[in-house]
Amino acid sequence: MQTGPDFREEHELADGRKIVLRHIQPSDSEELRRGFAALSPESRYRRFFGAVELDDRALRYLTEVDGTDHVALVAATESLDLKSERGVGVARFIRSAGDPAAAEAAVTVVDDMQQLGIGTWLTQALARAARERGIDRFRCEVLESNEPVVLALRAVGAKMVERSEGSLVLDVPIPAEGDGPVRRTLRIAAEQVGAFLRRLVP
Repeated sequence: MQTGPDFREEHELADGRKIVLRHIQPSDSEELRRGFAALSPESRYRRFFGAVELDDRALRYLTEVDGTDHVALVAATESLDLKSERGVGVARFIRSAGDPAAAEAAVTVVDDMQQLGIGTWLTQALARAARERGIDRFRCEVLESNEPVVLALRAVGAKMVERSEGSLVLDVPIPAEGDGPVRRTLRIAAEQVGAFLRRLVP
């Protein structure tokens, strides 16, 4: 399995900085809290459709994952002395209890590191991890008013599974490795997941 417990993947930004992708760990909880607090109001709304707070219980749920039904990958930059990391992004999926071949997915990158390719790398790795664990669809919630995203998702085969006030729940097929146009659309789907954290903590 390429994305097993020891998964580690390195990428390089245009300015030479290294980005490391790996599985989340319980020790990442405070860095996750810091990164979440640093999101702009716009980023929080785009990801979660409103205000969300990360209390200790939520942080445990988000960092103490089983690696099979709940997978979370972090992107981090290393300090110059290689002794500390800064978390700059996280991608996760949680398998649907009623439909084991589907999973809710979300990708978030901190504001000052967006548009650098990190979201794409995270989504590619998350899609590989999902396929290796028998998941073939990411389930996402999209604002019904966000017509460009809805049309883009439908163009690659997304199916509507639920409609609620102001939003649609769509199943997006996970593309085959290397399918660039579909992969980019999948990234849009994962980034547009709404109210994701509201449903995470039982």
